[in-house]
Amino acid sequence: MPPCPPGGASVILHHAMAADKVKSLEEILLVRRRLREEGKKLVFTNGCFDILHAGHVRYLKQARDLGDALVVAVNSDRSVGELKGPGRPIVPEAERAEVVAGLGCVDLVFVFDEPTPQRVIDAIIPDVLVKGADWEISDIVGRDTVVNAGGEVRNIALAEGCSSTAIITRILDRLGPGAARPERPHVRK
Repeated sequence: MPPCPPGGASVILHHAMAADKVKSLEEILLVRRRLREEGKKLVFTNGCFDILHAGHVRYLKQARDLGDALVVAVNSDRSVGELKGPGRPIVPEAERAEVVAGLGCVDLVFVFDEPTPQRVIDAIIPDVLVKGADWEISDIVGRDTVVNAGGEVRNIALAEGCSSTAIITRILDRLGPGAARPERPHVRK
């Protein structure tokens, strides 16, 4: 990944600690305004990011390369449950947001509680809207908002065989009924 451009909001964002990069939508909008004033390109994506894997990391790095700052909207626990079904998410929203924020390619993260990110895209109006290639460009939520504002909408190829669901299935297959369970790590006092 190329280094952040010198100066401005991007440098401040890129060197922040993970927890410091998790913001409210209102805080994101202030940064958005600053980036726009500096002539910098904001990239936006969203997702559940339930169990972070190599596919997520590759996708987010490629998304970040499309602009000067990457904002990631993480689905709330409630919305993940609606999208993925019972038992999901595995990882709580605050932890998912912090883990995503811990990636060097991610500048800011926030949690949203709607079934789709349309409302937040309408508020942020990113320069580039990105989703995985499992989404046709015409079906990407927020597409009209971004295109009508002069921005671009992109889809990025997904890493073959990488998904949170596949990881969960693999764990269940390996540790199903009768399988040896991992022992709890010894805690020193």
